[in-house]
Amino acid sequence: MAKHKKDPSTHHRDTCPIPKGKLIAVGGHENKGDEAEKGSNQDQNRNFTPDAILQRFCDELKGENPLVVILPIASSVPEESTQDYLDAFERLGIKRLKVLDVRERADASKPEVMEMVEEGAGFWFTGGDQLRLTALLGGTTMLERLKERYTYDPIVIAGTSAGATAMSTPMVYEGRDNAGFRKGEIAITTGLEFMMNVAIDTHFIARGRIIRMTQVIATNPACVGLGLEEDTAVVIHEGRELEVIGSGQVTILEGHNCTSTDIHEIRPQTPFSIRGLTLHLLAAGQRYELTTQPPLHR
Repeated sequence: MAKHKKDPSTHHRDTCPIPKGKLIAVGGHENKGDEAEKGSNQDQNRNFTPDAILQRFCDELKGENPLVVILPIASSVPEESTQDYLDAFERLGIKRLKVLDVRERADASKPEVMEMVEEGAGFWFTGGDQLRLTALLGGTTMLERLKERYTYDPIVIAGTSAGATAMSTPMVYEGRDNAGFRKGEIAITTGLEFMMNVAIDTHFIARGRIIRMTQVIATNPACVGLGLEEDTAVVIHEGRELEVIGSGQVTILEGHNCTSTDIHEIRPQTPFSIRGLTLHLLAAGQRYELTTQPPLHR
């Protein structure tokens, strides 16, 4: 008797479940009150709404009296990074707030840390240095459990600035804002891997970071580049559908259909070429479905 062959698409769905949680990746300088953020363009922008991104985070939380966990792990000044969010979320009606900080890798397996990971309905990663996040959390029990909960529980995981950049893989962790047109001017590593084959960069328009994102795509056109402007975010539904919120723009770079690149042939510190990139600019209310495919294996 011939063996029944399982439908490959069904097998794919079985091995790669659709996440029940939501991600919110924020481009930095999200508004935290009635006035525009200092140094931002919010006071000039008719799309600006006070607290828009933080309020959306709160609106997505499930359960009665949900616990919000603030993670200032990326910051070198965690107390300073934390206080603004404690004040803002309390003002927005969140009654249960805790801070989860990790200064050493061993801290990530402490019982009190794991308890917060289990109880939290929402997790907010502050800005700072994304390399701190991956170096301190990569491979830890805490991160693995948080990814499990994102997959199987309707939790919300948000990150701003470095906290957003670290969400996906690949992750840019070094490279000047005005650099990137020469091969090797940026450094890339594995991020926290809540998303795969997506590179996130923040403060995107304010700091002119499109060229360094282009180099990421040139090194592997299977990736999608997601550039988030300040006070702008994407809410990621089911791991792949992006909804733009906030006052600015999201830049999306696709390289799947690029016709050529020479980055694999040229010497380091030489300008690279790439042809056939696709560019999208999306403002609040727009949606975009990622063209990347989930991995076939774990």
